[in-house]
Amino acid sequence: MSGFRIMDIQAQCGVGDRVLVVWSDLGANPQSLQEVVERIKSKVGEQGNVSVENSNRLTIGDHAKASFTKVFSGCVGLPSLHHDEDILAYILKVLTPKGQLYIVESIEDSFKNTVRSGLLLSGYTDIQEPVNLSSDTGEGQVYMWRGSKPEFEIGASKPLSFAKKPAQTKKVDTWTLDDLEDDTVELIDENTLLEEQDLVKPDPSSLKVCGTTGKRKACKDCSCGLKEELEDGKEVKTKSVNSSCGSCYLGDAFRCASCPYLGMPAFKPGEKIQLSDRQLNPDLR
Repeated sequence: MSGFRIMDIQAQCGVGDRVLVVWSDLGANPQSLQEVVERIKSKVGEQGNVSVENSNRLTIGDHAKASFTKVFSGCVGLPSLHHDEDILAYILKVLTPKGQLYIVESIEDSFKNTVRSGLLLSGYTDIQEPVNLSSDTGEGQVYMWRGSKPEFEIGASKPLSFAKKPAQTKKVDTWTLDDLEDDTVELIDENTLLEEQDLVKPDPSSLKVCGTTGKRKACKDCSCGLKEELEDGKEVKTKSVNSSCGSCYLGDAFRCASCPYLGMPAFKPGEKIQLSDRQLNPDLR
């Protein structure tokens, strides 16, 4: 087998350990996986257990969070497994706090730091210098890295020891109606809010203003009669508007094109015309 020797893997396990073995390519020695599993079982005892996963199905596995105390990945068979960020993140999730990960990869010397960086970025701590296993394999440069999961679970939080405690603010007395007594409250008499002149009704004639100026002052081209009213001091009577054709009340068939009654039903002469809600709101459909 490549990577660790069977005895090396067995030596890293203890009684009660829950172990996950991840393999990729067993090469010409497929029975090596079964041999490794049997050796680990004899070491962890009945209190522990051993699980096996192929690297292609690892990230879709249904292992519970913090299921294993140790994970050996790429340590059995050919060292052909590349540990990308998805694999490292999944293993970190299933490891218990302070659980240990052992990975074996065949890699050029110039890329050794790349593997270490991947472990750091994935959240592993206590990453040791890689061990050269090339003499054991005869398959080029093969290294073993070991890292640990932090002592806390992913997503855990803890207050910082040097964090300042929030300053205790002095309680400020607030004013509320509940604190007032009826005998001590001075209420304003509502009858004193209005003066005598405020109660006098204004003369309707004094309220007439010009539609252009907004004041009681006729505009230059006054046509509503306000100019004459102001000059003569007399109230201007509103003239009734008579139809120019005299046929508006008969209906649309007798009305001219500019008739303001177009679209309205026929009515009796002199009858007061009221617009419907639909005609007052032309946007309604």
